Amino acid sequence: MVNKIKIKDILLVTIQFILLTIFYIPILPDAFKTPIILKYTGVIISVLGFLIIIVAILQLNKNLTPFPTPKENGSLINTGLYKYVRHPIYSGIFLAAIGIAFYTGSYWQLLISFILLVLFYYKSSYEESLLMKTYKEYKDYKKVTRRFF
Repeated sequence: MVNKIKIKDILLVTIQFILLTIFYIPILPDAFKTPIILKYTGVIISVLGFLIIIVAILQLNKNLTPFPTPKENGSLINTGLYKYVRHPIYSGIFLAAIGIAFYTGSYWQLLISFILLVLFYYKSSYEESLLMKTYKEYKDYKKVTRRFF
């Protein structure tokens, strides 16, 4: 079966790219003074998020694609981080973003972080519908593994 990239794949990845880009544009002034404990907690959460992203990418290896449509001749990864979380890259991106938002004290970045989470929920639902068609064992994997975090 040949898996072709669909318009919906390109649209979802484009929206994600735009959100991650505008995350760093200070459109709204930073509106809250971040307490020092929250600032350092944000750093820890952000670093954890980046580490999760790196490990998850390495574990996906040749199965990695920015698009929700699974790669042709790919395999289902359900070990490592994927044993505990079905979408660790999305989880890591959210953690990194929310950590940065707390560190900077930016309402704008908090807003974009939560919009990203909504996008990742929608994108992962679409991706999972494709994974269920591609891998028979995905239905059982989904029952025992959380979507995020």
